[in-house]
Amino acid sequence: VERTDFLSPVCIGEVANVSAEITYTSRHSVEVQVNVMSENILTGAKKVTNKATLWYVPLSLKNVNKVLEVPPIQYTRKEQEDEGKKRYEEQKLDRLETKQRNGDLIFPVINPEPHTVGYSQSSLIHLVGPSDCTLLGFVHGGVTMKLMDEVAGIVAARHCKTNIVTASVDAINFHEKIKKGSVITISGRMTFTSNKSMEIEVFVDADPFVDEPRERYRAVSAFFTYVSLSKEGKPLPVPQLLTETEDEKRRFEEGKGRYLQTKAKRQAQMQQAARQ
Repeated sequence: VERTDFLSPVCIGEVANVSAEITYTSRHSVEVQVNVMSENILTGAKKVTNKATLWYVPLSLKNVNKVLEVPPIQYTRKEQEDEGKKRYEEQKLDRLETKQRNGDLIFPVINPEPHTVGYSQSSLIHLVGPSDCTLLGFVHGGVTMKLMDEVAGIVAARHCKTNIVTASVDAINFHEKIKKGSVITISGRMTFTSNKSMEIEVFVDADPFVDEPRERYRAVSAFFTYVSLSKEGKPLPVPQLLTETEDEKRRFEEGKGRYLQTKAKRQAQMQQAARQ
């Protein structure tokens, strides 16, 4: 999942309309862009609540480790294919960069100080059962994302002690499949705070449970961004994250770079929309 933006909440009683279309195909992958629109059935008011870009890879039904070729789509304009190829190359580089960080582990901290990384970090252990899986016995991506969001939400709430909501999810990378019967550990830690947002890094590590010689491996990783809200739904200031080690300071600066990059992209999109 390349990026998910939570633009507005969907409320109880509203109708959600989810639309998706294939926007690019490479030889072995498919880009799907998704929009969610909510409708208040009493007033008729509609609004876009979520936007996301997802990448899928087709696998053989007979051999789940074999990646199949994707039938190419027909583009209405040459520019569409060129823009899609650019997005494809960018997300491919991002995935390679993410894999380089996959040796990181999150260890418990004894008597941590408030607003430090160790104070808010959290973990959840889950046994993968049949209801979590596809017909071929591998975990649904949505099940994994829900557990990751739950852990990230605990980290955010521990840090600021207020009501928190997910603002965006930046690049959920599914590095390897997770089989039924595995024990997964979902771990989250704060990496960066701005005045009104928090970035949380989340890992999913998988342990084969029975009859598997394989050792624990990193299956999924992602960055979640949360904001703190008052009872009236207004943004609240976020306590500054206190970094203690050199690694924490490095991750803070990396998070700051992602935050500034996202902010610049959003401002450019707003300016482009205003010109149109």
